[in-house]
Amino acid sequence: MPKPQTAALIGTMLRERRLALGLRQAEVALGAGISPSYLNLIEHNRRRTGPEVLARLGAVLGADVQALGAGAGDALLNDLRAAAAMAPGAAPELDRIEDFAGRFAGWAAVLRDTWSRAGQLERLVAALNDRITHDPHLSAALHEVLSAAASVRSTAAILAEGGEIAPDWRARFHRNLDQDSARLAQGTEALVAYLDGDEGVEGAALLAPQDEVEGWLGARGWQVAELEAPGGLASLQAEVAGLASGAARRMASDFLTLAAQEVALVPQGALRAALVTHQGDPGAVAEGLGVPVLTVMRRMALLPGAPEGLVICDASGTLLFRKPVEGFALPRFGAACPLWPLFTALGQVGAPVSAVVETAGRSPRLFTALAFAHSHLPQGFAGPQVRVAAMLLRPLDTAAGVVLGVGTSCRICPREGCPARREPSILSEGA
Repeated sequence: MPKPQTAALIGTMLRERRLALGLRQAEVALGAGISPSYLNLIEHNRRRTGPEVLARLGAVLGADVQALGAGAGDALLNDLRAAAAMAPGAAPELDRIEDFAGRFAGWAAVLRDTWSRAGQLERLVAALNDRITHDPHLSAALHEVLSAAASVRSTAAILAEGGEIAPDWRARFHRNLDQDSARLAQGTEALVAYLDGDEGVEGAALLAPQDEVEGWLGARGWQVAELEAPGGLASLQAEVAGLASGAARRMASDFLTLAAQEVALVPQGALRAALVTHQGDPGAVAEGLGVPVLTVMRRMALLPGAPEGLVICDASGTLLFRKPVEGFALPRFGAACPLWPLFTALGQVGAPVSAVVETAGRSPRLFTALAFAHSHLPQGFAGPQVRVAAMLLRPLDTAAGVVLGVGTSCRICPREGCPARREPSILSEGA
């Protein structure tokens, strides 16, 4: 016999449905074969009931009651609990959260949406801080704008001072003023396009080739399933030809060539079967299939619908590839705190690194980070050792044991008591 259950807030939803149909409690109760007093308790979320009664209520109200209440109410309550946990110094009445959400569903939704928006804004601030502080392309663009503005100001000052200026010199100053003002306008437009994420020609002039490639992959949902079929590589190479810069086209082409080789080594069917057998452990999958660990990590991250994020770097710490995962800010240029496991693996070639990390902010998230580094000698013992490290990120609901707290950068990280802090946070009191 099924266990009696009523999803959170389903009583409120039943009541709203009944009122929308203009029915009285007595009419609905009679049709469902229950007493009006029992229905009243159900509608006020004070009684749980079984699936049989819910089915009869659904038939009377013309709705799939279980589908109506399953998920939506629970998701709202979970979000409200998370928002309550992030309220410093407050003591919300968690034992009355169902009553609050049931009686004031609109305000509950506003609170949930505000909490969600605050988390999004925190991630945006982290990304902008990283870009403004460390982005060399942004620095070059600002230098160009300031240089053009200074040139215009200098020429205008000469013309405004008055005095005798030979006609040929005056004409030259006018030409310089026209050219520099045009350069200033173009530089400003390109800078605005870059900051707005515009993919037009002006923005492309400032967009790094790697950003172009990752933007293209992101638009495809971070998967290249066409490589599983004959002729897939050629069709994707034709698509790559549409990227704005030659460097981006070269990088995307190299990426696809490597991906095609790895697809041939580990086809999707074999990979999915191995992941089930080895419970998603990339090291065990690599051992079972006889392929490098980094190959398995890349294949896992690029599977259709894969929830994992992936970041790859070389021995200098430069990020070569970033597939983001929701809730985890991956820096491009700045502090490497979120990448701690990745760089730990880089210093321990061949040793697996596993850690549970928790992001900072109003809505912290838990992730399992699996990192691994390998090296090879493309020029033999006489040449340099080339190291590459990869970190796979998996969303995690709960964690037991040691949790590694990470932030974005010290400047905007609110985490107190961090032993690795280099400067006070501007978000902390008294900063």
